Amino acid sequence: MSRIKNLARYLLFLSLIISLPSFSTSKDNDPHYTKNGFFDIHVCNWPDRSPFLLALFSSLQFNEIKSVEILSPAGISIGQLDLNKFRTFTTKKKQLKKAFIKHFSIPKPASDGWYSAIITLNNNKQLIAKDFVQHKLLPIVSDPTPKNNASNINLPTTLHWKAIPGAKFYQIFITDLWQDGKVIHTSKLLNTNSITLPKDLLQKGGLYNWRIHARDINENIKLGDFNHGSLSTKLSFSIAE
Repeated sequence: MSRIKNLARYLLFLSLIISLPSFSTSKDNDPHYTKNGFFDIHVCNWPDRSPFLLALFSSLQFNEIKSVEILSPAGISIGQLDLNKFRTFTTKKKQLKKAFIKHFSIPKPASDGWYSAIITLNNNKQLIAKDFVQHKLLPIVSDPTPKNNASNINLPTTLHWKAIPGAKFYQIFITDLWQDGKVIHTSKLLNTNSITLPKDLLQKGGLYNWRIHARDINENIKLGDFNHGSLSTKLSFSIAE
């Protein structure tokens, strides 16, 4: 069972990455972009750990990167991205891209302001990308329907949850526990607190987990992809035969 749990968590993590937009390598007047890639950092509220920062740098020219160091608004280094840990994916133009991602502790005291990514290239040239962070916590979803651990329910056609104050978008991840925790559905960004399930996604006699990722905004020129987000606990239900 621990193997299944670890696999499900890993797949969820990858799904969250895959859900990111297909950013181009540069955009005029947007401080998140450099000629080498895109930088963003979020305040995350997850149920199984203390709040943390998730920093990301994605690039098509990943072979040119020597290091990526993250600075707080006070100009103090909070650490470097691990260039040996990344997710690869293909853009719409069939170009290979890598996303380097790392979790960091929130600086104490936390102060709102511009976080910086210092991107050092192999030729020692440095590029700087910035993201403004407001240190807020987005509440975690409550009152899901079906309820957590609901047993032998009728085959659902929709999933619901109580809207989160401050959340404008949601994304749903559904895993099939009879398939070793395989992610069987990753929704698009939703602007409502419910989702209509694709036909034939769920089966009678099935056992499923679902999780809800909430975010405050989407693709903001100052706050980035989003500023703060939350992730629900794993919500389980079984369907009657």
